[in-house]
Amino acid sequence: MLGRATRASEGHRARAAPTDGERVLPVAAPLRSVLPGGGLRRGSTVAVRSSTSLLLGLVAEASAGGAWCALVGMPTVGLVAAEEAGLVLARVALVPRPGADLVAVTAALLDGVDLVAVAGVGRLRAGDRQRLAARARHRGAVLLPVGRWPGADLEVGTAAGQWHGLAGGGAGRLRCRRARVRVGGRGAAHRGRAVSVLLPGPGGAVAGVGGSVAVGSVARTAGFAGEAAAPGSRAVREAG
Repeated sequence: MLGRATRASEGHRARAAPTDGERVLPVAAPLRSVLPGGGLRRGSTVAVRSSTSLLLGLVAEASAGGAWCALVGMPTVGLVAAEEAGLVLARVALVPRPGADLVAVTAALLDGVDLVAVAGVGRLRAGDRQRLAARARHRGAVLLPVGRWPGADLEVGTAAGQWHGLAGGGAGRLRCRRARVRVGGRGAAHRGRAVSVLLPGPGGAVAGVGGSVAVGSVARTAGFAGEAAAPGSRAVREAG
């Protein structure tokens, strides 16, 4: 497993030192207003509170722009969901089950991948978290732990959500989810900001809220952490 992560890290171009304009990786337009500098700052740790759609929405724009991404410890997130969210699959490394090598695999990927998202972080020791955050800072990568991460530079989550897509009689297909995205964390930059978005939008990628959604709502979720998968919403399969 560690060997696969090392090869994935070494398999793309060596990351050159970023210029000032490259220190912030881009995000989708609907999310820019709530993030410091309008994107994801290289070297930072951004904790994503248990929302797969939000995680994919955060990294999709950078992926489309040429950045490499890795998804570690997420066996239920596959290539279909990633592609629908806007990621370029040729630049995505999947390590669905790192097992006991979680820390070593994540560290290896941070050496050469621009954005590394990792789940299962609740079992990590404080020292492991500190070492991974320091590795991201040193390498100029963005570390995106899914779940609680004490000391994260930013914490991003969905505060509420409402699915849309079914007609009055309950027929149809769930198309999109309107959610409130909140950002908190250390420092003064954009702390406490929130924005309403479609997450996912009708095509799978994050979209802005423009006008009303044409079809009725069928479900709500609440709380800063948590997003239940909606039946029939998108095709998701395990890959790798």
